Amino acid sequence: MTLLSKGMRATQLYLPNNPVYQRAVENIRGAFRHIWQATDDLHFDVGETDLRWEGAVVYHQEQKNESIAWTLYKDGVRSLLFKPGVEDQEIVGFLRVLHLAKTLQADAADDLLTLLWQEDFQFIAYTFRELATENAVPIEAGETIPSSSPSDVRRVVVEEAPPPREGLVSIDDFDTTLYFLDDKEIDFLHKSVEREYAQDLRGNVLAMLFDLLELQTYGTVRAELISIVENFIPYLLGAGDFRSVAYILRESRTILQRARELIPEHRQALEALPHRLSQPETLSQLLQSLDEATVHPTEEELSELFQETGPDALGTLLSWIPRLTNERVQELVQRAGERLAQANTAEVLKALASADPATQFEMVRVAGRLKLPGAPDGMGKLLETGDRALKMAVVEALTAIGTPSAMRLLENAVADSERDVRIAAVKYLAARGHRNAFPSVEGAVTGGKLKNADLTEKMVFFEAYGSLAGANGIPLLEKMLTPKGLLAKREDPETRACAAMALGKIRSPQARAVLERAAQDKEALVRNAVNRALRESAA
Repeated sequence: MTLLSKGMRATQLYLPNNPVYQRAVENIRGAFRHIWQATDDLHFDVGETDLRWEGAVVYHQEQKNESIAWTLYKDGVRSLLFKPGVEDQEIVGFLRVLHLAKTLQADAADDLLTLLWQEDFQFIAYTFRELATENAVPIEAGETIPSSSPSDVRRVVVEEAPPPREGLVSIDDFDTTLYFLDDKEIDFLHKSVEREYAQDLRGNVLAMLFDLLELQTYGTVRAELISIVENFIPYLLGAGDFRSVAYILRESRTILQRARELIPEHRQALEALPHRLSQPETLSQLLQSLDEATVHPTEEELSELFQETGPDALGTLLSWIPRLTNERVQELVQRAGERLAQANTAEVLKALASADPATQFEMVRVAGRLKLPGAPDGMGKLLETGDRALKMAVVEALTAIGTPSAMRLLENAVADSERDVRIAAVKYLAARGHRNAFPSVEGAVTGGKLKNADLTEKMVFFEAYGSLAGANGIPLLEKMLTPKGLLAKREDPETRACAAMALGKIRSPQARAVLERAAQDKEALVRNAVNRALRESAA
């Protein structure tokens, strides 16, 4: 019982995640487990200042404001029974109920018994006594009241009743039945009730506000209505009703066009509503709250809100996508950002020029997924100054977009300082057969740019050369693969293997003949490359 008293104080003072709270609850549970080893239940008699178990006082507290016994006794509880299993869940709830009962005001509608009944404890039982009748004196038995039949009582009432007034309608004049509505009437009532419960009350209230705002020309009335609308927005955002917020922004624009005698102050306040919501600070708070919420809006509701906030919200949305921890919210925000980007090309370029790398990266990915044709205009600088991850994202986006401006940027990426960027650009340009990239590829193959490159990069450039040069590239590749004459320069095995793979991409009889002559080369790397090229050529 001492541990129970301490636990009650701990649960009042600390949150459930506090070590003191957890230790107090665990001590109570451990004490109960020891009790159940000796008895099947624990029955207490409740007094004003003490609790008794089998006639012995096991808890005593004179100060009533701290006494568990007094909290129980003053509301009529006279006995208390704990059963095995109470320590797992219900004991914490029982302590919480005692604390609530101690803090109730004198005129409160609830009392301890009401709170106990609401909890519906399964392992706690109690008996109580009505305080008003606890010391009442029993009423002595009186004389027996004679009984009368219902028909006699009804006859006497009719005789004693005054005569009915003229013109008064009586229920006896009608033929009543238990069910007096036909099926159509019942169906009408059902539909009316469903329609009443299905209507959007918030939407109705907002519609009435905006009707008044449009029709009322008094400045004080309009100022008050605008203030109500402004204060309503945070409430709607907190409730997750994004569709109603979008409705407010949309109707505000309508009022600006239709309202008569709108003074500059009111016009400025209405015009500022979308701008205030699209501010980075406000939008960041909204996205953070959305990420931490348990109930999320639909994709249509969120997209509708962001469409109304305007294109200024695009940069903030994109910068928050990697910071969101909830996958569902991340998906919703990403799709809303895509819709906003698709409708606002100028904001796409603005986001690509942002100083925030996260915003740039997400905008590049969105542009690639949506294949935005105007996005390459803002990606050239990113290929010059971005890091490896951003450059790779730019190359992937450009390959997805595939417009002439995107292809020109990929041509520049052939000579990029990042190896992976060069490889990705060359592969795509070769696959597309983009002839404008041939001078850059040829310069890399014939010059010294690939001297320090690894085998993978050499292979990509040589295969691109074979695909783009066609039959015109055979003499150069043959000279690299099988040099003629004693004084002819002999390339290293990796370069010769790459030349063989490039010949395989040409797929002509002349190229195949060159490969067949080199099939018995002394270098294993070259032989393997030649055989592979022959197989691909045959296929």
